Amino acid sequence: MADTTKITDKLERKKLKRAARKKAAPKAKRTTPRGSQKRKVKKMARGQSKR
Repeated sequence: MADTTKITDKLERKKLKRAARKKAAPKAKRTTPRGSQKRKVKKMARGQSKR
């Protein structure tokens, strides 16, 4: 994406970013499902607290 950090005017910056997004090549489809690398959490014991 275009570097818009130098532009202070918010609307102008937004316009440039939108234009850059339209021009950019579309992203490739995901090969792995989202969140597959996340650490899995074991289900906690339900009901009365176990402490």
